[in-house]
This record gives sequence, C-alpha cells and structure tokens, in this order.
Amino acid sequence: MMKYSEDHEWILVEGNTATVGITDYAQKALGDVVFVEVPEVGAAYAKGDEVAVVESVKAASEVYAPITGDIIMVNEALEGAPDLVNTAPTSDGYFFKMTIADASELEELLDEDGYLAFIAGLE
Repeated sequence: MMKYSEDHEWILVEGNTATVGITDYAQKALGDVVFVEVPEVGAAYAKGDEVAVVESVKAASEVYAPITGDIIMVNEALEGAPDLVNTAPTSDGYFFKMTIADASELEELLDEDGYLAFIAGLE
C-alpha cells in the first residue's frame, strides 16, 4: 500500500515496516540532487519530525517522518549516488525504512488519487 504526505513524502507499507522517500513531484521541484543526509539506524521519530535532508543545485529541503516509528534501515547507496532520488524517486531512491508505531497514522495520509488532487491544486 502506497500513501503520501502533503510534505511530498511517499510511504510504502509492507507489514509493520514502511519505506519512505520523496515523490516524483518533489524531486522535479528540487532539480538535480547532489547530496542526501539520511538518519541514523535506531533513531526514533514522531510524525512530522525532520528526519533527513536532501540538497539539490537549487535548494536544500527537509524530509519529514510521515508516521511515528524507529529507523531500521537507511539507503546507503544515496551517499555515493544521490541522483537516485531523481532517477528512481519511488524505488531505488528511497531514503529509509522505519517501523510503524501507530498504524492509525496511516489513515491521515493521502492515497494516490488524493495526492494527485493535492499537487494539482498547487499548480
């Protein structure tokens, strides 16, 4: 199940684990990504906390936790290849995986149709 935040993160839910990255819309708005700072494995975050940083030729932007949970894995490939965020934002360009501490928070996120309507309203 894929969900989206209004901060332009996507979250792929698989059992009790969530994979998180930024949307295609967000990576296009940023432009060429040149650096990504991922969180520490084991760190705990509440929904809305700043978890990671993505820097592009245009700007630096924060990546927020779309849900509450603990970081269980980070995408180490981004250190040497931050452009994966541009070329594969919803697959190989993910930022981290985290536990799902409160599944009810998932209900507050947008589905794909809701997210597409949300970004259409931004343009």
